[in-house]
Amino acid sequence: MRRNVLAICCAFLGGVTGYLGFRFLLGRAVYAVILPGGLLGLAAGVVRNQSPLVAVLCFVLAIAAGVLSEHRVAPFVRDGSLSYFLLHVRELQPLTQISILAGGLIGFWVPFRRRTREAAGTKS
Repeated sequence: MRRNVLAICCAFLGGVTGYLGFRFLLGRAVYAVILPGGLLGLAAGVVRNQSPLVAVLCFVLAIAAGVLSEHRVAPFVRDGSLSYFLLHVRELQPLTQISILAGGLIGFWVPFRRRTREAAGTKS
């Protein structure tokens, strides 16, 4: 349980770092919306844990980090509210949607892969 909480705390720090990196790169004309979700997953994967729940939670948090990051830098012109953005997220450019999803998949896969390696190592 303690390692799960530590992994989620690391994930949060990774997500914040990813958001700051996304903003930094965006100021230099590099669009990297994959960064918040990807760094969230990489940071969560630092901590060894056995729970698949951590990987699923990191996936959800990584998608949320990508969507919130996109909303902060490019809200819809018609209505800049978060609720409007969430209701119309399917109208984002396909590259944006793919990048956010890729960040979510990294957010899931890194902690999950770490979990399965550790579980396989203890069974042998």
